[in-house]
Amino acid sequence: MALALGLAACQQGLTVRFTTAPAIVHELMEARDERQLLRLQKQLVKQKLLIIDELGFVPLSKTGAELLFELISQRYEHGSILITSNLPFDEWTETFGSERLTGALLDRLTHHVSILEMNGDSYRLAQSRAKQFKDNS
Repeated sequence: MALALGLAACQQGLTVRFTTAPAIVHELMEARDERQLLRLQKQLVKQKLLIIDELGFVPLSKTGAELLFELISQRYEHGSILITSNLPFDEWTETFGSERLTGALLDRLTHHVSILEMNGDSYRLAQSRAKQFKDNS
């Protein structure tokens, strides 16, 4: 779904960046270590749509969580953010490691937002089962 929305935005001529949460945090930390953080942040803020996939699969370090919060804060009301996660909001504290940081992040993310909650079977699992059934037939 996130990929389809990103593609539709590109077709409308908007600039889009698609990344995973671990990848963007790693990129932010590397830029900070190389004293290029401000430059990277400016590039990321310029994007009309930033898609961050897989938030919550890997807990973030304190520094990583703070850098991601800072990026989201910079983009707040300046550009769209699409975040995918398998976790409900009340479990995000485990990813960010701080109730205060998580609360502030959710405050920004849930203002002017559309939340799409999707429940159901994994399409990957369904494809795998279908393939297995086909191979055994």
